[in-house]
Amino acid sequence: MELKHYLSEIKTFLESNADPKVVEKNSRYFKEGYDAYGIPQEKWDNQKTAWIKEWKDVLGFDGFLKLGDILMENGKYEECSCAIVFMKPFSVQFTEDTYNHFGYWLEKGIQNWAHTDILCGELLSPMLKNKKVRLTSMITWRESPSKWKRRAVPVSMLGLLKGTEDYSQIFEFISPMMMDKERVVHQGLGWFLREAWKIKPEQVEPYLMKWKDTAPRLIFQYATEKMTAENKLRFRKEKK
Repeated sequence: MELKHYLSEIKTFLESNADPKVVEKNSRYFKEGYDAYGIPQEKWDNQKTAWIKEWKDVLGFDGFLKLGDILMENGKYEECSCAIVFMKPFSVQFTEDTYNHFGYWLEKGIQNWAHTDILCGELLSPMLKNKKVRLTSMITWRESPSKWKRRAVPVSMLGLLKGTEDYSQIFEFISPMMMDKERVVHQGLGWFLREAWKIKPEQVEPYLMKWKDTAPRLIFQYATEKMTAENKLRFRKEKK
């Protein structure tokens, strides 16, 4: 399939609407760097919606997936955003192969927390929630060389919380990650545990207690964020 026309149209729009002030404003949120054109958000959202409407029937699932591969390779912030958004209308066609393909994006294209979390929230988490894939599909993700793919494990699992009565298997699954070395993974784990605590604190607190003296403190900073000050003290690391 010839994709040059679509890539050219995307590139032309991005270059003609680039705004250095937007780049400067947003760059403070990205410690790893922010390689972007800087498109005003409303204009950007409207254009992505227009492209999907115009190209959906022409490119279809396979065409947008191939287009996404190229956009991910290019690496610019807005191009990676396009790749993710373009796939959302085709969720009914997703399979475990699609899930693994998105995992490849996390390894080879995605380079920041925002794209990781959008990919998880819009594409990966619904697949887990709707049982298009099983949690075991992410076993190898926990040890990926990509910190973004590792972060995607707990962030994707957010969609499982409201439909699960017993969190024991979920906790067992994330336990191999509780000693991860990367800050962005700590943040993802802490976020997941915080949201789990909001729903079932009676199950989450014993798990936090188990790890409070060994796991990175940033996980607990996020996990206990909504607790009372008194309750937070229970999860402070004991001094030796």
